Amino acid sequence: MGDDSEWMKLPIDQKCEHKVWKARLNGYEEALKLFQRIEDEKSPEWGKYLGLLKKFVTDSNAVAQLKGLEAALAYVENAHLAGKTSGEVVSGVVSKVFNQPKARAKELGSDICLMYIEIERAEVVQDELIKGLDNKNPKIVVTCIETLRKALSEFGSKIITLKPVVKVLPKQFESREKAVRDEAKLLSVEIYKWIRDALRPPLQGINSVQLKELEEEWVKLPTTAPKQSRFLRSQQALKAKFEQQQAAGRDEADGDDDDEPAPQVDPYELLEPVEILSKIPKDFYDKIEAKKWQERKEALEALETLAKNPKLENGDYGDLVRALKKVIGKDANVMLVTLAAKCLAGLAAGLRKKFGTYAGHVVPTILEKFKEKKPQVVQALQEAIDAVFLTTTLQNISEDVLGVMDNKNPSIKQQASLFLARSFRHCTQATLPKSMLKAFCPAFLKQVNDSAPEVRDAAYEALGTAMKVVGEKAVNPFLADLDKLKLDKSGGPPKKGKSASALSAKGKKVPETKEFIETELSIEVCEEKSAAVLPASCMQLLDSTNWKERLASMEEFQKAVEQMDKNEMPCQALVRMLAKKPGWKETNFQVMQMKLHIVGLIAQKGSFSKTSAFVVLDGLVDKIGDVKCGGKAKEGLTATAEACSLPWTAEQVVSMVFAQKNPKNQAETLNWLSNAMKEFGFTGINVKGFINNVKTALGATNPAVRTAAITLLGVMYLYMGAPLRMFFEDEKPALLKQIDDEFEKMQGQSPPAAFRGTKKGGAEEDGEEADEQEEDGGAPDIMDLLPRTDVSDKITQDMVDKMADKNWKIRKEGLDEVAAVISEAKFIQPSIGELPMALKGRLNDSNKILCQQTLTILQQIAVAMGPALKQHVKSLGMPIITVLGDSKTNVRAAAMTTLQAWVEQTGMKDWLEGEDLSEELKRENPFLRQEVLGWLAEKLPTMRTVPSDLMLCVPYLFTCLEDRNGDVRKKAQDALPTFMMHLGYEKMLKATCKLKPASKEPVSALLEKARAVMPAKPAPPPGKAGAAKSISGGAPTAKSGWHGVLGKKAPVTKAKDEEDRSGVIFILVPNGKEQRIKEEKGLKVLKWNFQTPRDEYVDQLKTQMSTCFARWLQDELFHASDFQRQVKAIGVMGERMEDELEGTVSCLDLILKWFTLRFFETNSTVLMKVLEYLKQLFPTLSRENYHLNEYEASSFIPYLILKVSHPYLILKVSNSPTSVVTNWSISKAFLANLLSCFGLDPSGYIISGVNLKHPVFLLQLSEKEMSMLEERVKRSAKKTPAAAPPPTRQAAERERPQREHPSNPNATFMRKPAQQPQEEVPNKLNQARAQNAEREHSHPSIPKEFQLDLDMIENDHTRVSELPDLVQHKLEELLEPIMMPEPKIRSVSPHFDDLHNSTASTINFVISQVASGDINTSIQALAQIDEVLRQEDKADAMSGHIDQFLIATFMQLRLIYNTHMADDRLDKKDIFKLYSCIIGNMLSLFSMESLAREASMGVLKDLMHGLITLMLDARVEDIEDGQQLIRSVNLLVVRVLEKSDQTNILSALLVLLQDSLTTSSGSPMFSELVMKCLWRMIRFLPETINSINLDRILLDVHNFMKVFPKEKLKQLKSDVPHRTLKTLLHTLCKLTGAKVLYIHVIHSQWFSELFYLCR
Repeated sequence: MGDDSEWMKLPIDQKCEHKVWKARLNGYEEALKLFQRIEDEKSPEWGKYLGLLKKFVTDSNAVAQLKGLEAALAYVENAHLAGKTSGEVVSGVVSKVFNQPKARAKELGSDICLMYIEIERAEVVQDELIKGLDNKNPKIVVTCIETLRKALSEFGSKIITLKPVVKVLPKQFESREKAVRDEAKLLSVEIYKWIRDALRPPLQGINSVQLKELEEEWVKLPTTAPKQSRFLRSQQALKAKFEQQQAAGRDEADGDDDDEPAPQVDPYELLEPVEILSKIPKDFYDKIEAKKWQERKEALEALETLAKNPKLENGDYGDLVRALKKVIGKDANVMLVTLAAKCLAGLAAGLRKKFGTYAGHVVPTILEKFKEKKPQVVQALQEAIDAVFLTTTLQNISEDVLGVMDNKNPSIKQQASLFLARSFRHCTQATLPKSMLKAFCPAFLKQVNDSAPEVRDAAYEALGTAMKVVGEKAVNPFLADLDKLKLDKSGGPPKKGKSASALSAKGKKVPETKEFIETELSIEVCEEKSAAVLPASCMQLLDSTNWKERLASMEEFQKAVEQMDKNEMPCQALVRMLAKKPGWKETNFQVMQMKLHIVGLIAQKGSFSKTSAFVVLDGLVDKIGDVKCGGKAKEGLTATAEACSLPWTAEQVVSMVFAQKNPKNQAETLNWLSNAMKEFGFTGINVKGFINNVKTALGATNPAVRTAAITLLGVMYLYMGAPLRMFFEDEKPALLKQIDDEFEKMQGQSPPAAFRGTKKGGAEEDGEEADEQEEDGGAPDIMDLLPRTDVSDKITQDMVDKMADKNWKIRKEGLDEVAAVISEAKFIQPSIGELPMALKGRLNDSNKILCQQTLTILQQIAVAMGPALKQHVKSLGMPIITVLGDSKTNVRAAAMTTLQAWVEQTGMKDWLEGEDLSEELKRENPFLRQEVLGWLAEKLPTMRTVPSDLMLCVPYLFTCLEDRNGDVRKKAQDALPTFMMHLGYEKMLKATCKLKPASKEPVSALLEKARAVMPAKPAPPPGKAGAAKSISGGAPTAKSGWHGVLGKKAPVTKAKDEEDRSGVIFILVPNGKEQRIKEEKGLKVLKWNFQTPRDEYVDQLKTQMSTCFARWLQDELFHASDFQRQVKAIGVMGERMEDELEGTVSCLDLILKWFTLRFFETNSTVLMKVLEYLKQLFPTLSRENYHLNEYEASSFIPYLILKVSHPYLILKVSNSPTSVVTNWSISKAFLANLLSCFGLDPSGYIISGVNLKHPVFLLQLSEKEMSMLEERVKRSAKKTPAAAPPPTRQAAERERPQREHPSNPNATFMRKPAQQPQEEVPNKLNQARAQNAEREHSHPSIPKEFQLDLDMIENDHTRVSELPDLVQHKLEELLEPIMMPEPKIRSVSPHFDDLHNSTASTINFVISQVASGDINTSIQALAQIDEVLRQEDKADAMSGHIDQFLIATFMQLRLIYNTHMADDRLDKKDIFKLYSCIIGNMLSLFSMESLAREASMGVLKDLMHGLITLMLDARVEDIEDGQQLIRSVNLLVVRVLEKSDQTNILSALLVLLQDSLTTSSGSPMFSELVMKCLWRMIRFLPETINSINLDRILLDVHNFMKVFPKEKLKQLKSDVPHRTLKTLLHTLCKLTGAKVLYIHVIHSQWFSELFYLCR
């Protein structure tokens, strides 16, 4: 009983870990009651049991364990902290509970696991249960399976991830224990309820009897999908709905209406991949090339067996695919072709998206092989190409398919169309865009008219499938030329008998694409039709020999045409009448002008066909160069172009004019064409034809023709961009320079919107198509107009073999040949034969020179192939990314340049699809990771949407966040917000559940940080603007870098830079500034407080600026060698200030911090530019009523004040005084005194609106500077003149109105002698002016802006009247008279109430006198403050002034210690009285916890330093009652330790201890007293631990141990410091448990001694 009585007195938590099992049992019982009684889930009481919970479930005594399990269940159910214990507790349950014989224990253990799942720890629980399946004890295995089954049954497949469960399930069917097999069977049945047939493939390998039993059980299951019956804490809305449905008795009525459908499980995802490359027979490649077909068959059969595996491990299948491709394409044995096709289908099905790399190589071969007619071959080829299609996209193989649609073999055409029909069934409206339909439909229309019926039927089937997928509205515009009968057969029936061209959606018309076709009429018919609409006199006089009659005839002709209706106008007949003799040879210019005008009218008003146009074009072209008729001819050409389209008209006109030899006509035609392109746009222009004719014009001898041709090229450049120049690189240098100059003029210009030739109905559709193209990330359609060369025939097998040769010289020769082929072709088609695989091999070449040459060739290919490059992204693009992991910097730089060139052509979408990018990030290569993450951080913010496959990269992104390499971590952190902008915070946070517990918390913290700086998605382009741009062709400005890629001079490089700089310079990041303030306050980043900026401050500022500054601007601001770049950047900031004011404000703290760095440099040019910017900035902010917050002001103003002595930064009062700071609270009197202490004249500086709330000025002073300041204060106190007698009350009354109503609310306060009357001011100014004139005479070089404008000051009486008296004050009206102590009081000016009518300003002034060098002044100030502190209703007035008061106090303590105590002239009783007042004030202050907690860490450190120094001062003992004074100080120290903010005081003591041990001259007693204070703090830690910021304390200990590592600490004379630190850490670990390991603020914590000590 004696023992019982001992443990009965213990607290509950100590009972729970007692050695006696009865004590533990009693502790568990009481803990259970306590857990059920605590209502607040965040109560600090829960923290006591955080480290004990595992012991609850693993108790060695079975009786106690049972009660411990009940208590643990209650804890997990109710405690907010319970989730942190999930791993260790579930592990303990599996190992120590599931093996118990008692069913109740197992039940409680299972309930604990399910409860952890309910509180969002499903993955941890599932991992521990799956680990338990490997236990040798079958009881544990059975219970783990049973618990998994219960979890799945209650929470469903959304919460319980089935893939890892299914993976281990077959193994359980092999167990010797029947109980295990039976439980596995029940689990399989439960899984089947949720995923149905997806479970069959993974279980195909189990015993056939067991599989049969399972099949029988599965058949019995209901067909309805199961529902989740237990919900997570975050699913309470679903829970309420479920309970409501159950209460209503309609569980199955409409339960799934609002719920998300259960995720469809792909059987493929549940399978484990099989590695087959190593299992391929070693002689496979020899046999596949053997002459005997039996050997080839043997090799293929062996491969077929391996390829039948449903899921294959990723690897390099290039050689294997090439071998199969060769068999399919060239083997004459159809049986082997069939086998190879089956193998290819197996590989594609097993690899899925990973096979996409090889899809482009095999599709053309398979399509060509469809010429075989044997059914078994055709069927195998169909299965193969269908499997291959599922691994890639339609866009990637479209060129290959279109290439065989015109094949002469009808079987190939038929199978190609049937393949497209099958492929369309797998597409959606998003994956089958109009751009694809636009390419395929013309081919289908051609096949519809094919002579072979099977080809026609296949084309109809493909068209019908496309209509079903994307709708008739999307397809019908491309079927305008298809007659009704054929349209019906294709599956697109026109509604209500309307033709396809007339089909319309609601409120929209389909654009009419069918042109008006007219047969040529005879002259007799034309005369007959013209006579019916024209007056008889007009017809008779058309060919009169008298020009006046012909003119009259033309006037009647014009009048008749103007009155005709469109449907009645016989256009061809009319223009033939105009061409009737003399026709276009008319000699009278008036008649000719009239004729040309009538041609334009007819073309505008009638149905003007190309047949009619042919009649008039000769005449129009012939007269275009005529001085008098040229204008009318151009009008006629424009009208013809509107009627017949510009591309057709231009082609005819240009061919006609260059068939002539008239240079005037040629020049004017080209000028008309330049203008017409701007009016009509560039759509449909025959680029190749134009380029040939322009080259002819460039070679003309007439300079006007050459000039017109160059002008036309400039217009074409607006639409085509840099690729246009490639056609003229062979021209003479002088001519090429003229072309470059013309292109240079067009830099930065956008093509004008087309306003002629556009169709009203199609504008919206064109806009939609433009949006689709932008989503695809592709280049504009203009690139499709470029003539491209098929180089596949030029890529010979010999060239490919050379590139694979062992001799590097021969490999280089092969690469040189490839480069020559690409260079010669300029623009190429996407079919490049075997080249992709050959180049891929050279990217891994051991010779880095060849690797770089290959990259250069790939850049050439990117430029030459254009947007069609997309189909090679997987096969050639991804290997470029692999090269980014090369160890050589120049190789990585070349790879990045190549990658950017490819992305410029393809867009980003194709790079992000599939698993390829995530596989690259999976490689543990720091170079590759940092390059790829940097690239993604740059590209992702520019995208509006991304493929869902981007989520596959997230696990590796999280891994990079904790990479050993600092550059990788930094790039990962930069990329994190860009990933989040597309994937969302919640989705990424959920992904952290798969991380290890040690990684999850830091990664989650980084996610929270990234969330605050997450950029917004780019806004979609306006619909109309996008449509107009699409119609007009659009300038491919993004292509401006092409020319530079080829290594030749490109006039467009500068344009790209200028375009990049035309965007915003400040990026608005939501809550960005608030997050930076939060991080600095939480000490997660360096506080902006230094005497000289170190590199880490600069790096930190760069990092912060990178998220909200334009990249080019940041590069300029931090340019290391050229200060002119910095000056230019500041100038840009000033120019953009008004336009980007919101951005300027959002980045203001960073701008000011960057300026502070410049204050520490000596470049006067930059400093002057900074000053100019500040002069512009602060008035702008003032107009916007923006006030600097304390964070901004404290990081800038102190450094500005320290720099004001710089001769270029003296801010003298000028004609328009500027406020440096508006509304930052620092007292004017204090700041004026501070400036005086630094030897600066406050009257010469503009200081507005302030109140010392922040002690940043004093906190930054060094020991030497502080001593100088104190000495200055002491001297100023001795020199203070006696105050003048106060003026009469009447005088005060007269002055008061002027002071109560200043003209400027932000009036600048300047110091002046208190006793100087107002009348003397002009006289003083006259004296100053005289002195200034003398100085000006002797120093004429002083610029005007740095002089005082005395005239303005003299005339501005308002300003003078506002000058306050900052020396004399009266406090009687604010505070009651002070009785203690009673020294003589200086007379105070009666005007104080007028000037300081607020409590805050009064307290500021009184505090400033506490540090006075005059003892009586200081005592009086302390007495007044003590009176405030003793009255509860007035004490709150001190709030916000505590740091300021304490700074003044410890300054006075230092002044006493250094000066007063050494002055024999002073009475020691006065010093004792001053000490008494200080200690009395401190005791009053630290008796009020609310005020005491406002004291900051730095201030408390200095205060404790002063108090401990006072206690050790031997001179104090000599004073009468000195011992009593020391006891009072001791009492004060205890009060400070108890009442201050516990984090601040503990941190202050640690820093003070570090300083005392560092200083060799310090007293050992000082360090001893500091450590005694620390021991006292440690003793009270159990009571104060919940109020302590653990991160800050651990950071201070970490910094301490960096200065004093364990070895150095042990070398000290005393081991007490070492013991003190160990005791502190031991106590913290004991009180916080594992929480102490999560040290957020220590960078690279694994390198910290503290981290390992805590472990």
